[in-house]
Amino acid sequence: MRAFRQVDVFTRTPFSGNGLTVFPESANLSAAQMQRITQEMRQFESIFLVATEDAREVVARVFTVEEELDFAGHPVLGAACVLHERLAGAGERETWRIRLNRSIAPVTTARHEGWYSATMEQGAPIFGDVASPELRDEYAAALSLAEDDLDETLPLQMVSTGLPYLLVPVRRGLERARIRRPAFEALLGQIGAKFVYVFDPGAREGRTWDNAGTVEDVATGSAAGPTAAYLVRYGLAQPETEILLAQGRFVGRPSQITVRVAGTAEAITGVSVGGDVCTVGGGEIVEPDRE
Repeated sequence: MRAFRQVDVFTRTPFSGNGLTVFPESANLSAAQMQRITQEMRQFESIFLVATEDAREVVARVFTVEEELDFAGHPVLGAACVLHERLAGAGERETWRIRLNRSIAPVTTARHEGWYSATMEQGAPIFGDVASPELRDEYAAALSLAEDDLDETLPLQMVSTGLPYLLVPVRRGLERARIRRPAFEALLGQIGAKFVYVFDPGAREGRTWDNAGTVEDVATGSAAGPTAAYLVRYGLAQPETEILLAQGRFVGRPSQITVRVAGTAEAITGVSVGGDVCTVGGGEIVEPDRE
């Protein structure tokens, strides 16, 4: 049996925000077992932790129902708060190091009355390719958008703070956006992106999905960092200030993500992403057979 905690991230109210299953003791589980457990729990993502000699550092692996991810936002924040609950005793503020496949995420957590808050450092953003006019039209059509739904003053661009997103700024039509093209991930690959994030820069609200377009994510920390960096780069937000991004309204779980961008618009040196986390339950699950 493997113990788990169920938490909601980017909210302080249970049964809202982005749900997450955290497995705090996952030593000796294979990748195949982790994948099967994630499919059974049916959250957008699950995170599996393995202790190290340092009580404030853990190895983590993140899975969606389809695949393992090298980086993710809300699983790291949620996992850090579960660590705080389990290990920090009465401590009001703690720091953690979450070792992902290709990076280490420093996270600060704080205990509040009935919830936690967490902030992770995502590092400096990478600004990648800008979509050509032809690709711009192709992405719009693939996302059920008309050409004039896009904000013509802003580029469609790949930006990453750990997971590469194609950022698609719109001036209208956010509620209509849907992935409707087969092999959408291959289309994203033409610009070096793994996922898409469609957002309204004025309202500071966005949406993303799995690449089949069947499941919409509630709140996406790995997209919030790139989006805030993009807003600062193009003069739509100020560095060194709190940027609030909304997500989840279209699936009935409104969420709020807090982002701060360090440096200047021309030289962004770091991005931090944070939010509230509340515990909604826990239990044990039977360990799948090894394959």
